[in-house]
Amino acid sequence: MKNTNDLRAAVLAFTVAVTLTVGACGKAPETDSVIGSAEDRKALFEYLLEKTMQREAFSPEKNRRLNLDVETAMRSLEGDIVGAQSQEALFYALARLSNARRDRHLSVQGVPGGLNSPRYYPGSGDTVPVSGVRVDVDYSVPGDIVLFVSDVATDNELSLGVSIGDRILTVNGATPAERFEQARPYIRYSTEHGFRKKFSQQATTRTGLLPPDLYSDTFDLTLENSRGEVYSARLPYVDAATIEWKNESQRRFPGFELVAERPTFDLYTSSGDEKAIVLDWHRFHAKLIADMDWLMDYAAAQGLLDHDIVFNATRSGGGSLGAYAIQRLSPKPFKTTFGNLRISDVIPTFINERVTAFEQREAPTDHGGKETVDDGTWLIEWLTDDLQEAYDTGQAYSNNVPFKLAHAPKDSDGIIQPAEVHFSGNMVCIMGPNGGSHLDQFYAIVTDNGLCGTIGMNTGGYSNTWEWTESVSFPGSDKPVISFMWNIGHTISPNGRIVEGDPSEIGEFIPLTQDNVAEYDDILLGRALVILADK
Repeated sequence: MKNTNDLRAAVLAFTVAVTLTVGACGKAPETDSVIGSAEDRKALFEYLLEKTMQREAFSPEKNRRLNLDVETAMRSLEGDIVGAQSQEALFYALARLSNARRDRHLSVQGVPGGLNSPRYYPGSGDTVPVSGVRVDVDYSVPGDIVLFVSDVATDNELSLGVSIGDRILTVNGATPAERFEQARPYIRYSTEHGFRKKFSQQATTRTGLLPPDLYSDTFDLTLENSRGEVYSARLPYVDAATIEWKNESQRRFPGFELVAERPTFDLYTSSGDEKAIVLDWHRFHAKLIADMDWLMDYAAAQGLLDHDIVFNATRSGGGSLGAYAIQRLSPKPFKTTFGNLRISDVIPTFINERVTAFEQREAPTDHGGKETVDDGTWLIEWLTDDLQEAYDTGQAYSNNVPFKLAHAPKDSDGIIQPAEVHFSGNMVCIMGPNGGSHLDQFYAIVTDNGLCGTIGMNTGGYSNTWEWTESVSFPGSDKPVISFMWNIGHTISPNGRIVEGDPSEIGEFIPLTQDNVAEYDDILLGRALVILADK
């Protein structure tokens, strides 16, 4: 008999040899149960693809504009998902899979017991470090990526002498065009100009939106100044709350003074003889109804109801109940947006959730505010009658009804009359790609109904009715992996088109450029006032 030490040595040698052989063949068992086996991941991919093709309310015009075949785009990522060898790799592969649909609304998130969201990933709750500069893309050159500095920290230790308007030649060693394409699979967008804006907004942050290997510890730039001099800057990442921005702090509306700051908007009135007001719109906030009611009381008391309106939405977000605002901002009747739902396996649960909330008097909300001007009855009647019938009879989509039955019942033609108290002057809306969703709807209503002139740039183009969010497990198990979303309904503009990926065209295109960045807000306001004066 061999002695014990010899036996142990032989067993150890055999074990090492087998381990090395299995490793060399690529068949080592996976030890991270969160990411499952290759078979688990393949089944997960097939489930997500199948449900996307069943549930997604596709926008043909968006897909045409972006030259997008969603199924082909998703299938191209199967190998990345099946071959993922870490939580991080699987998370980012699933993010790319979600983004293959090119929909700004749709995101992935980690779930308890499943994949963790990477550090600094949107929605993770982390404080995202930022650099002391902001950047944007020159929108006057659609065929090229001209990246420039749009704002700098007033603290020179953070901005390191970088100036507003300087052109960026490299970002962490990559050209702007290269960085643009590196970021594309990880950024959610529905239009190309919307991608430019979202790319610009994340480009100077140390966000987990992109994989860690696309960042360095500092934000490293090569730039060219107005004198043609090329220089480099290695900028630190800091807490955004510590930065005061030069351009932002100087933002103003010449000839107007701020008289009220509300959650939904800031109100400016003329400090001279201009018979106009400026509404600097924040979003279609939960407090929109209360804020609009306050505005009408204030305008009536101050003799402003016959004034023209400059509606500035260049920094606006989405929300709900925009038609309530339009009823008070315009003296004209208008047709509102419509919406529908794609019929799929989620519809029974979708109906049940909303009926239950209604019965408990917990009406569906958007950012804490109600979504309908009635008590919710209009919506529930449509859900339990028309939508249920569409599901029972196997229709592809529900009927089109006034959007979320927010302002009118299901049998309405969508025509909404002005409120009893309303502004009677003209209006110019200043738009831009920063926002979308309900802003896209507001934009569609005012343009399709001819309620105002529009200047600036198109909105982001990502409005739909509802999304469906699901905590997805590996098929055949109850082990969660990821939170995944689907777009399950269309927004229909007053003139009948699907809005997602196809925002209204701007009346007068005034792009943000490298040359006009410091004066851009003043240029837009000046042009709006000229248009109003000519009416």
